[in-house]
Amino acid sequence: MNRIKKGDHVVVTAGKDKGKRGDVVSVAGDKVVVSNVNLVKRHTKPNPQANQPGGVIERESPIHVSNVMLFNPASGKGERIGTKVLEDGRKLRVFRSSGEAIDA
Repeated sequence: MNRIKKGDHVVVTAGKDKGKRGDVVSVAGDKVVVSNVNLVKRHTKPNPQANQPGGVIERESPIHVSNVMLFNPASGKGERIGTKVLEDGRKLRVFRSSGEAIDA
C-alpha cells in the first residue's frame, strides 16, 4: 500500500519549495507530481497536428516521495503515515502521531 496517493494534500519537506502545500496530481513509482510545486520552464516547439503553440511553458516536475508528507488538517502540519490492518484483512492508512484514520 502506497503512503501517498493521487489526490492527497501534501506538504513539501525538502528542496527549493520547502513548506509549500498542494494536491498530488500523479504518482509514478517513487516520484510524485504536486500541483503548483517544483515548477520548471520547458521550451517547446509548436506542433500544429496537436494544436499546440510553441514557446516557454511552465509545468510541474516530479519530486521524490520522501520529500513530501501528508498534511493533517487537525494539527495543521505534515505528519508521518503508518498502516493498520483491520479484522477483515483490509489495510488502512493512519497518522502515526494520533492514530487517526486517513481513508474511511
